Amino acid sequence: MKRYIYIALGLIAVGLGALGVVVPGLPTTPFLLLASWLFYRSSPRLQQWLLQSWLGKYIRSYHRHGGMTKTQKAGAIGVMVVMIALSTFVFIPEGSVARIIVPIAGLVGVLTILFAVPNAKDE
Repeated sequence: MKRYIYIALGLIAVGLGALGVVVPGLPTTPFLLLASWLFYRSSPRLQQWLLQSWLGKYIRSYHRHGGMTKTQKAGAIGVMVVMIALSTFVFIPEGSVARIIVPIAGLVGVLTILFAVPNAKDE
């Protein structure tokens, strides 16, 4: 039973990680690392699938370098800030609750990259 719960949670984490590639403020790497761990515990076949998929490059890079380089962090934060600003001030109508939620979610994503994601060893 635990195996199936891990697989279900891993698939959800992969979905959130994939969504994080395009949604500002939603981090990609932490969700993919979680999915990898869950699949490692439940399904080696799914873990191999994840590592060989287009999302696997995030996990492989993280494992290879022990984190993100400062340049990668700066680039990720820069793209996030631009997308958050565009979303908030161009695409979301005035008076919408989303104009409050999107910048808060973006701030959480930026803080996650700054403080929760370790710096790479090989810089």
